[in-house]
Order: sequence, then C-alpha cells, then structure tokens
Amino acid sequence: MPKTYDLITMGRSSIDLYANDVGAPFPEIKSFAAYVGGSPTNISVGGQRLGLTTALLTAVGEDPVGDFVLHFVAAEGVETRFIPRKAGYRTSAVILGIEPPDKFPLVYYRDNCADNELSVDDVKRTPIADCKAFEFAGTNLSREPSRSATLFAAEEARRAGVPTVFDLDFRPDQWHDPCAFGVSVRSALASIDVVLGTQDEIKAAVLSDPDQVNLSHQQVSDARVSGDLPKGIATLLSFGPKAVVEKRGERGARIHLADGTRIDAPGYPVKVYNILGAGDAFAAGFLYGYTKGWSWRKSARLGNACGAIVVTRHGCANFMPTLDEAMAFVAPRGGL
Repeated sequence: MPKTYDLITMGRSSIDLYANDVGAPFPEIKSFAAYVGGSPTNISVGGQRLGLTTALLTAVGEDPVGDFVLHFVAAEGVETRFIPRKAGYRTSAVILGIEPPDKFPLVYYRDNCADNELSVDDVKRTPIADCKAFEFAGTNLSREPSRSATLFAAEEARRAGVPTVFDLDFRPDQWHDPCAFGVSVRSALASIDVVLGTQDEIKAAVLSDPDQVNLSHQQVSDARVSGDLPKGIATLLSFGPKAVVEKRGERGARIHLADGTRIDAPGYPVKVYNILGAGDAFAAGFLYGYTKGWSWRKSARLGNACGAIVVTRHGCANFMPTLDEAMAFVAPRGGL
C-alpha cells in the first residue's frame, strides 16, 4: 500500500545558538545566530528539502522557544501535528562555538527537557506504520519516558514491516554512565535494520569500561573512545541489523553488511567551516537514497555530498541542501 510519509524521525529538538564570531575562543564570543537543531529534527528538515515527505515526532514546551521550533519546521514543510507540547517542561537549547578547523565546543541545556517526556501514548498517536522508514536517535534512550517510547516505536515499526534506522548519536553528558549508552543501544538492536554511527559512537555502543571514554577540550562534542572497531561492528550486527553504516568524515562512509560484505563510499573533500550538523546532513541524504531503493553506495554518496555541503555552512537544519544543490555539487566531483 502507498505510504503517507517517506520518513518519520523521532527524538530531540532545540533552539541552537551558533557563534557569529567564527574563530573566537568561547569566552570571547559576542553574539549568536538562532537556528533550529536536534539530530532527528535536522534529519527531517534535510529529508524534506531533498524531496521526501517527512514527519517529526519530538516534543516542545509551552514556551516561546517551542513556538520558534514549530514555526521553522512547519515552514519547511515537515509534518508537525504529531509534536505534543509538554506543560511544565522546557524546549531544549544548545550553544555552540566555531573555531575551525578542529574546535567546535558546544553546551547542552536539557534539564527539564520536553522531548525527554515523549511517551508511549505520543507514539500511539503517530502513524509509525504509515511511512517508508522510521529513524530515531540514541539520545532518546538516555531518559524515561522517552526511552520506553522509542523502544515501543521501533517495535511498532518492525511489526508493520517499516525499515528502522538508528542513529547512535552518542552525547556523553546525557548519560549517567557511558556504559549505560551501550546497554541501551543493544536493547534496541533487535528492531533495527540500519545503524548509523561514527567510529567513536560504534565503539561506545559496545564498551564495557567507562574509562574507555575520554573527553577532549571540546567536552561533550568530542568524545574519543578506545576499543576494537571491527569487533564493535561485528557485535552490533550480531544483534540483528542488516547493516552498520560507519561515518568516516572526509573519507566518506563504509557500509558493513550482515553477510560480511563491506562497501566503501568515498567522500567529497571540502574546506571545513563548521562540522556540526554534518552527520545529520549525511543521514538525510542517505535516507533519501534508502527510501528510493538506491544501492548502499549511491545512498551513502548522496549522504557524503550533503554532509560536505553543510560543513561549509554556519548551522544545521537551516542550511540543509536541496537535491538540486547536492546534484550540482557532485557533478564536477565524479557524481554519485
């Protein structure tokens, strides 16, 4: 049967305040630009701009920041009618510095956060079965009731035969213990078709010692995780997903299939302005191809292109490319 939505994403949303003083150390920032962010929110906007019909399941507070988020997302064409407003809770915020090429400090404000209050009832009011793909973020699993609601949504998608994509989205300061991230990830994998993650996120998903996680000067934005990457990939696949998509930055992506096949999708090198949001742009491009029935390589190549475009821009959701922009970008660079 035809589906109403190509993609439904679930998880956090926020107002993102990006430093206008590019290159300035965080204490010396004088002003910020206000955008919309949150991994699943960015992906829903990115998918919509590429030409997908997307819906977003997040939650916002009954506050002006919630108005800000909903206004932007609705103006982008993303379906917002499944987004509840949570009385007594706040829409979250993120403050970000930009010090290229390798310093991008960020601070999360997620205490009393509305999207952590997503419930099973909120999921029941969302037509999870009526989409071509369902995507959610790992941060959803860091608190109740969002954790149970997300696991329920993934199970509902599996029962309906809807492919489910899990972006690991490891944010260390959102977890009381880094090992709890891995435990929660593994509890979800039986309902998952595709896992998306960086090398550090993949290793964090299987770590057993919290001392394996080290935070650099960028604090939560730059966790470094020691461990055996191939073993981590094999462990994730052993729980049931068809594929683990390893995001490799400027080197592109590598797709690891359950049968042992490995597929490389080279990246598109560009001069980095701001890396924040690149992974979400990759996910939007990848999911466009995935829902259109493209090959793994071609889907990941479009993801790489979208990520490369966004790293040359100031923010995340507000700067996601259209399909025409992405195709114009890849044309002189070998295409997809």
